[in-house]
Amino acid sequence: MAKQLAKGNEAAVKAAVAAGCRAFYGYPITPASEIADAAAVYFPAAGGVFLQAESEVAAINMVYGAAATGVRVMSASSGPGISLMQEGFSYLAGAELPCVVVDVMRGGPGLGNILPEQGDYHQVVKGGGHGNYRTLVLAPDSVQEMADFTALAFDLADEYRNPVVVLADGSIGQMMEPVQFPAPRPVRAAPPWAVTGERATRHNLITSIHLEAEDLEGHLRSLEAKYRRAEQREVRAESWRIEDAEIILVGYGIVGRILKAVVGQGRHHGLALGLLRPITLYPFPKARLRALAARAQAFVVVELSNGQMVEDVRLAVEGRRPVEFLGRMGGSLPSAEEVLAFVEEEVFSHA
Repeated sequence: MAKQLAKGNEAAVKAAVAAGCRAFYGYPITPASEIADAAAVYFPAAGGVFLQAESEVAAINMVYGAAATGVRVMSASSGPGISLMQEGFSYLAGAELPCVVVDVMRGGPGLGNILPEQGDYHQVVKGGGHGNYRTLVLAPDSVQEMADFTALAFDLADEYRNPVVVLADGSIGQMMEPVQFPAPRPVRAAPPWAVTGERATRHNLITSIHLEAEDLEGHLRSLEAKYRRAEQREVRAESWRIEDAEIILVGYGIVGRILKAVVGQGRHHGLALGLLRPITLYPFPKARLRALAARAQAFVVVELSNGQMVEDVRLAVEGRRPVEFLGRMGGSLPSAEEVLAFVEEEVFSHA
């Protein structure tokens, strides 16, 4: 198939429809509004459902209902809306209902602004709702990956019967690039646990309530086993020129693209830089970072936040090497030159 020029937000919708998703419930919010706009066009055209809910709270609960019927379903929002959806995430995870949510991050806290940031890491990766649960999280760095990871997210959601978030900063959602979209897949039959279909019975009614302490603990043990399985099987990360690197740069989303330029410029000046770009923010590539700590001199984490993913990098490195941090907030993107100057001043000058 020929490539199409698409915005990141639109690419997520087209990939979802091609993956067999047939229901979208959401509420528009900048910089994710084009997702709802595109969904209003493409879902009905494919015989599916688009509904603009009255709020993000309503949208995530509509997602819950559709997921219970076995339909592949999605929603999308940005920071303030994702905050409102957090209780719904907890209910979906507790009921083991698969769904996909695209979060196109903007500045915060509160209303913040509409410019790109990465301040949603904690609430998405750490499970912002109540209880013992996790969401699987994929972080694209291009419009192509917005399409690829949205399709992958549906497969992961079904495999683990769990919400999966595609976490993109506003830059990725708003940029336009050529995209190779996957071939359309048939809409799946209703799974065995769905409340509709030939195999549906009253026992298929899904709930996340377990009144007895032993029952709830047993359920949580099974969820934990599922998450451990995902941590063994689903870790994804991109390595860039790390074979002989003395300093490992770490960043995701649009920052990962900037850091590739930093590696190139640094090596041109004789600095042995490399990049590790986490693709799955949960499960996080802890083992890869730990292995790199055995030979690298230091790590530099760059984020569009005041420092969130850096905590996971420091936990993975376990104090074996210094981990420096450079953060920009409010919608400001660091230039490659700014990052390179930081590396030279804060790392190599103290080596």
